[in-house]
This record gives sequence, structure tokens and C-alpha cells, in this order.
Amino acid sequence: MAIINVTPDSFSDGGRYDGVEAAVAQALACVENGAVILDVGGESTRPGAAEVSAAEEQDRVLPVIEKLAQETDALISIDTYRAETARLAMAARAHIINDVHGLQRDPEIASVAAETGAGLCIMHTGRNRDDRRADLVDDQLYFLRQSLEIARNAKVLEDHIVLDPGFGFAKDRDDDLELIARFAELHQLGFPLLAGTSRKRFIGGVTGREKPSDRDVGTAATTAILRLAGAAIFRVHDVPTNKDALAMADAVLAARRQG
Repeated sequence: MAIINVTPDSFSDGGRYDGVEAAVAQALACVENGAVILDVGGESTRPGAAEVSAAEEQDRVLPVIEKLAQETDALISIDTYRAETARLAMAARAHIINDVHGLQRDPEIASVAAETGAGLCIMHTGRNRDDRRADLVDDQLYFLRQSLEIARNAKVLEDHIVLDPGFGFAKDRDDDLELIARFAELHQLGFPLLAGTSRKRFIGGVTGREKPSDRDVGTAATTAILRLAGAAIFRVHDVPTNKDALAMADAVLAARRQG
């Protein structure tokens, strides 16, 4: 899953692809390099980023989605927590809804997924919550089970759902490393898992790389580790480097099965 930020202020590449032509060109380059999903977002989720209006978000993402639907057969994901934006993105021929608030900010977004047959990525977050559990994995299970209940009540098909543990979302360096170490415990929820570690702050903390764009090797290391732990989808900025990391991890998994 390639990250396509149509924003001026995203933490890693804000402003590089905030026009339709630049965003589409970057997305198509990612497909050429092996991306299967294009995740288009119009509002930065970095800590402290200013919210944008629904209208501004839609003005950014909808023309990109419309053009990509004409230019590529890759799956298109809309990175939004707003039901209204998700519905318009589906009408523009997106395939997947990726909600960083886990359906819990605008629960109507689950109904959009159910009505349109969209895939649904449900992410864990610790932001703006006063009910967090002390144990990291316990909090994952607690939050994501609530999100899954919202999805079930909206009649989202279970085989349309992917879960994302939300690396970096109100998690510090040690939290993110523990989450990688304990990643396999999340399989008890019974859904495919998405890993979104790309260029995150904890990678800079471990490697000493201050600039997010210098963290692609560290990201690829987490990609290989998490693939071995069973992650199914990888949301990344640098597609070729992470594709190579996945090829190595998959070769190891194949050797395990043969052994």
C-alpha cells in the first residue's frame, strides 16, 4: 500500500504531491514499482497537525481518485475518518476506506463501507482517549473489539476488514517497539493485519535518522520483521525498498514451510 499524501503538511513528504498531477504521477510511479494499493489522504495525521474541513479534504482527494481510477487498475484507498468523504470517494471509484480513528469518530463511515461493499481498514489509536488500558496489547484488543462491533452492527462483511495497530498514534518509541515484538498476539482477533511503520518517529529514535526521508532502510527492517510475524499489508512511502524486504521475508517463510 503506497502512501499518497495530497497535503501541504504531512510529516514526511508534505507539499511534494499536493497537486493533482503530482499526486497522480507519484501514485503511478508507485504502481510501476510494485504497489498494489494506493492510499490517498487529504489531511495530515502527524501529531499537532491542523484539521482541515471536509470540503477542503474532498477538494484535495477526489480529483486524484477520479484520475487514478481512469489511469490504473490498482486498488484505491481513501484515508479519511469522515463518512461524507468516504461516500464521495467510493462514488469516484475508490475501493477501500482507511479510517485512522477506527470507526469511533464518525461511526457512520462503517455504514458507507457496508452499503458500497468497500474494503475497510480499521486502525487503533490512543489519541484523545481517557479509557486506555495499561497493557499495550490489552488496549489494542479493547479498542479494536469496539470498532469491530461498530462494523458488525453496520453489517460490514468480515472478509472486507483489515486491522491496523496504529504505530505512532499516541505511542512512544518503547510502545512501538513492544508492539512489533508482540505483533503476533494481534492475530487472536482473527483478521488480516496492516503495518504502517513507514518513516515513523520511533525508527528515527532507534537509527538516529532525524529526517523522515532517511528512515527507509529502518522501515524496511520493520517490514521484514512484521512480515515474519504475519502482517499482510504494508503502508509505505518507499515501495521498491520495502518490496525487496518483503521478497526476502517471504523467501524465509517459504523455506520454513518446506522445512
